[in-house]
Amino acid sequence: MPGRQAKILSSSDVGDLLVFASCTRNPVRNRVIVLLSAKAGLRAHEIANLTWDMVLDPTGQISGIIELRDHAAKKGSGRVIPIHPVLRDALAALRDVAAQSKSNRVIRSERGSAMTASSIVVWFNRTFKSVGLKGCSSHSGRRTFVTRAARVVHKAGGSLRDVQLLAGHRSILTTQRYIDGDSDAQRKLVAMI
Repeated sequence: MPGRQAKILSSSDVGDLLVFASCTRNPVRNRVIVLLSAKAGLRAHEIANLTWDMVLDPTGQISGIIELRDHAAKKGSGRVIPIHPVLRDALAALRDVAAQSKSNRVIRSERGSAMTASSIVVWFNRTFKSVGLKGCSSHSGRRTFVTRAARVVHKAGGSLRDVQLLAGHRSILTTQRYIDGDSDAQRKLVAMI
């Protein structure tokens, strides 16, 4: 898919991914992978490098934020991302079933070691193929997150700058390239003029 942007996922597509994840050998972990992409906008590299101390509060409970550290983020641009309630519940479930391991990584392989970014990319590619979604990549959840955030940010009293910060983009122009247009909204907008 070189030169093309990853497809934006519909709510139904995300639901299909979650159903598929529930039928795998690692349903709890795989649900978290999908949600970290679609509900937190994390890249494959960031998912692979996420550690429990980035999502836990001082009491050891799942925090209300992901504190993505510079070393885990692209170009050393860490950020703070509020945790969506569905993702928070999934992280809590994963914490309950995660075997004790030397790895502090949230997402681990079946053998307990940290998954690599490449492994996350391969997991998404296989999952999209199994679900029958074409034109998708490990970046689809991230593009979905950014596009959805941009469409509703005004309802939260925010601006595109807030979406930029959540995405960890250095430039607002990069954020704008992520956002997919909505032809229905365009028709309504023109009708209002």
